[in-house]
Amino acid sequence: MAKVYDALRRAEAERLRRSGRDPSAPAALEWEPETSAAVPVPASVERESLWSRLWPRSRANRESVGDLNKRRIALLQPDSYVAEQFRALRGRIDAIASQRPLRTIAITSATPGEGKTTASINLALVTSLSVVRGSLQINCDLRRPKVHSSLALTPTAGLAEVLTDQIGLDEAVIKPEGMSLEVLAVRGRPANPSELLSSSRMRELMEEVAPRYDRVILDTPAALGLPDAKAVADLCDGVVVVVRADVTPQEDVQTVLEIVDRRRVLGLVLNGAAADQGRYGYVS
Repeated sequence: MAKVYDALRRAEAERLRRSGRDPSAPAALEWEPETSAAVPVPASVERESLWSRLWPRSRANRESVGDLNKRRIALLQPDSYVAEQFRALRGRIDAIASQRPLRTIAITSATPGEGKTTASINLALVTSLSVVRGSLQINCDLRRPKVHSSLALTPTAGLAEVLTDQIGLDEAVIKPEGMSLEVLAVRGRPANPSELLSSSRMRELMEEVAPRYDRVILDTPAALGLPDAKAVADLCDGVVVVVRADVTPQEDVQTVLEIVDRRRVLGLVLNGAAADQGRYGYVS
């Protein structure tokens, strides 16, 4: 496991070096529109087929209204079957939380496009309806953030600004009208996201939010090819892995479980299953 993580760290450092950036330098934040290009592929990553899945060139950068609405279906269609499945997932997590501390939960997947952001947003929405002190969603995908657009939010500051001490947490958190959910979104995209997510400041942030909310849901980047998800998972009480039925290879799932430490994994969310299996499922 240490070798896998070290390899990911070296790949990220190589990406920064080739782009002329100092891996140890403070983050330089840039605001990019949703149509921005994908992050360049690190030259040291040899599995080209993996990266073709990570950043599929054929997908349009601009998302449809249907894509955005699907990510907030628990809000738009609270009586739907899918929303009910997320409430069932919430119930299972609550059952685990009755046996051990479980305030912070990272949501990840093997590669992009498997439904992790959909799962994290809908789980956060249904969770916010059942807790006393509310829930917070943190978008930890500093490369291709989608939480704010999915919830129709326009952040003036976000996670990167908090981690670089440009703004306080209370100023960055958004409280959407009509929702009990609070959101720490992404506005600026830093040059060194991996370093920020594994920094002592990120650890301090987690220690700050955990006592303030009953549940904190963190949407992370995909776990394969980047160290970001591992850095976030190490700071959380539990991890949920989203798997797309008939798409995610079994070996990718096994690798993700090794990367994030399977002892932290609460279970797998099966996305896109056949109708008779339920569109979303939970596998312990």
